[in-house]
Amino acid sequence: MATTNQAIILLADGTFFTGDSIGIDGTSFGEICFNTGMTGYQEIFTDPSYYGQIMVTTNVHIGNYGTLKKEQESNSVQIAGLICRNFTKEHSRKLADDSLFNFLSENNIVAISNVDTRSLVRHIREKGAMNAVISTNTNMEELQAQLKNKPTMEGLELASKVSTKNTYFVGKESATFKIAALDIGIKQNILNNLIKRDCYVKVFPYNTTFEEMKKFNPDGYFLSNGPGDPQPLKEAQYLAKKIIENNLPLFGICLGHQIIALANNISTYKMHNGHRGINHPVLNLETKKGEITSQNHGFVVDKEQVESNEEFEITHIHLNDNTLAGMRMKNKNCFSVQFHPEASPGPHDSSYLFDEFIQNIKNYKNKNN
Repeated sequence: MATTNQAIILLADGTFFTGDSIGIDGTSFGEICFNTGMTGYQEIFTDPSYYGQIMVTTNVHIGNYGTLKKEQESNSVQIAGLICRNFTKEHSRKLADDSLFNFLSENNIVAISNVDTRSLVRHIREKGAMNAVISTNTNMEELQAQLKNKPTMEGLELASKVSTKNTYFVGKESATFKIAALDIGIKQNILNNLIKRDCYVKVFPYNTTFEEMKKFNPDGYFLSNGPGDPQPLKEAQYLAKKIIENNLPLFGICLGHQIIALANNISTYKMHNGHRGINHPVLNLETKKGEITSQNHGFVVDKEQVESNEEFEITHIHLNDNTLAGMRMKNKNCFSVQFHPEASPGPHDSSYLFDEFIQNIKNYKNKNN
């Protein structure tokens, strides 16, 4: 631990910002990104999709309501580091079981406060996502030399870093539906939503084969969210291809959505700075209703390629930039979205997608029994 002292943020393009260490000495590297959510910092920090990223929070106050173990999306902090405006070590929430400072300290997460986050976020929005380093070591030349050797997010496989090492079960064994879920960075609240819909879920490591999953005799298959570039995940793409070939019920969220696209020779690409927040507007093209969604992704499926693919139809569009937000296969039991219907905290406009997945499973069972 250290007393409050000066800390530095250095971006790959040479831009730097200064701030104060919250009291955890160290240096951390990662791709810098920002989240616009007004609440939910604990869920953001523990979301495996943020592994390897330095998080800038646009909300001014961070730490004011502490942390609560049951609100974590994974067992540990996943972000590489934190940059914020005001950091509060004391919290006022009665339900909290710890302070955010202790939570970050236990995970040895470097955090910097008193930063001009508005200026920093504007810079990222204009120049795009890039690597950065945050440190309580203010030796600029040393940090620049180290930063140059860090790989960029494009082409980087990170799912193996956050996936479970061993299979495990959640839910009641007596549940109506059995789901085989591929963990490429799965969030706890996804599992909660499946359990709530009477599912018994077996969670598999990122490199599990179709043959291994099939032994569980599941009623449906799920591909989770996760960090990094989807293109290096060849095993997951082959798995998705086999599930689709057998016309089994399949649902993918975020990274899982991208894996389904790549399994069908539809490209993905790195976005300028991605979508990260809990107020992203999406249009459901089937109902013509707008949905406010929680999003967290730096890669996206090529919309034009989906439009020209006779096997697919687009189901959702992001209204801010007209990027692809959801798709369905016309003749296969497969659909996916580029946002989080399990959002917690955040809007629940899209939670019906879990119900659609269950209905697809029911239809499949009725047809084949």
